[in-house]
Amino acid sequence: MLSKNYTPKRTVCKVTFAVPEEWASSEIKLVGDFNDWDTKADELEKKKGKWEITKRLKPENEYRFKYLIDGEVWENDDAADTYIPNEFGTEDSVVEIGK
Repeated sequence: MLSKNYTPKRTVCKVTFAVPEEWASSEIKLVGDFNDWDTKADELEKKKGKWEITKRLKPENEYRFKYLIDGEVWENDDAADTYIPNEFGTEDSVVEIGK
């Protein structure tokens, strides 16, 4: 699930990435364009029956991303704005940040 909240002047969008608790047993990492696909940069926190993290992203951009689950499985977000094929023969999730 993705939720987007813009700052009053719309210079930043706070995007919350969340997935169900049952997706992972120990950890989920958010990996994408916004962190140079660094598998150690952004770990989701488990709270209230789900895993989540909030990122501050610049408007007028789109960002490819995936979740790395328990260090082994790559998954897309069921609520991504769209999906784009990648060089590995699968697809990446995309979050689009408007103006």
